[in-house]
Amino acid sequence: MAQIGTFTRDETGAYNGTIKTLTLNVKASIKPCDRDNDRAPDFRVTATGVEFGAGWSRTARETGAEYLSLKLDDPSFTAPVYASLVQGDKGDHKLIWSR
Repeated sequence: MAQIGTFTRDETGAYNGTIKTLTLNVKASIKPCDRDNDRAPDFRVTATGVEFGAGWSRTARETGAEYLSLKLDDPSFTAPVYASLVQGDKGDHKLIWSR
């Protein structure tokens, strides 16, 4: 697993930060959205006004820690990227890429 982003959470529940991969280096926002149904995402991921991902709130079985499960997709990716946004040691949030 590799860290591909760092975010901070604001008072509205949105996360703002950067995502860096081999093909991306963008400022991004992860904002809560209204859910139309149970399958709709809890969050939308945008960069420069373009939506390129969605996120769902999850709770870890072993620790009970809350995190966001994200699916990012961009034409520069060969396949969607799945990542988890987890709280770091110093109050920041880390975007961790997983296969």
